[in-house]
Amino acid sequence: MVLLWSIYNQVARQMAGISQDTWTQTGPSFYLWLCMGLMFANTSLEGCKWFLLAKSVEPITYKKAFSSYLAGVAFSVVTPNRIGEYPGRILYLGRSHTFRYINVSVLGVIAQLSGLYIFGLLGLIYYNLAYPDLKSHIILVACVIANIFIAFLYLNFESWVPALEKIKWLRRFAVYGRLLSKVTTQWQIIILGMSMLRVAIFTAQYLFLLRWMNVTMPLVQGYCMAALFFWIMAIIPSLAFTGFVSRVKISLVLFLHFSSNAHGILAATVGIWLLNLIVPSIIGSILILRMRLLR
Repeated sequence: MVLLWSIYNQVARQMAGISQDTWTQTGPSFYLWLCMGLMFANTSLEGCKWFLLAKSVEPITYKKAFSSYLAGVAFSVVTPNRIGEYPGRILYLGRSHTFRYINVSVLGVIAQLSGLYIFGLLGLIYYNLAYPDLKSHIILVACVIANIFIAFLYLNFESWVPALEKIKWLRRFAVYGRLLSKVTTQWQIIILGMSMLRVAIFTAQYLFLLRWMNVTMPLVQGYCMAALFFWIMAIIPSLAFTGFVSRVKISLVLFLHFSSNAHGILAATVGIWLLNLIVPSIIGSILILRMRLLR
């Protein structure tokens, strides 16, 4: 109930900042229906990815893995930078094999982060070409270096084990690191591919929502800016109650290059948050409540 109440308060605060007239001045409903369809594709894809990660720990059904994913989303909306998502998934699954789940969770986090950085790099390349300045050039170089580092980290998990064994209080976790050394490169590429596809989907969602709110922009350039938006949101620390302010400021800075429709940009920014986070988190909160009642 606490999670549901927290989610309700967040939605109420953020919806209060949008004029009711904004929601009536929309474009073709086709864009909205397309976004809703992509929402199901996005959640199903992440559920499938988590199922593949979780079943490497122990036998598990897709239904249980997907339910734990939704529970994790519910925890994530009330934690800084959504750091509660994977702990929430693990808590829903129970206490058995906790450290093994932590290991595959780390693998999943790095894969998703890599996907965001790859698309962020795409957005930064466009931004540097369209609006060149020294600061954006420096950020682009830093993003390239970060992409290389994350890729190395992701594809060389076995190198973590010697590092763990050198730290006394982490030595007992080294055995779980060795389990990851059995993960094949092909399997890692599949997980990374699913993560990148997710980024491609919710970036397209955001672009379609902007178009639904009559924020006109070229398709390719708008997609690059949307990808850049999600990358920036991933690297900026934010609390649940300040995250909306950050999203609004960043979206206005990026998309006012194309359109002066600030109200439409604001509404689309809230809309992508509602579709991809709040709807799944409500379902996840109900699942957590049901699980507690059954116990």
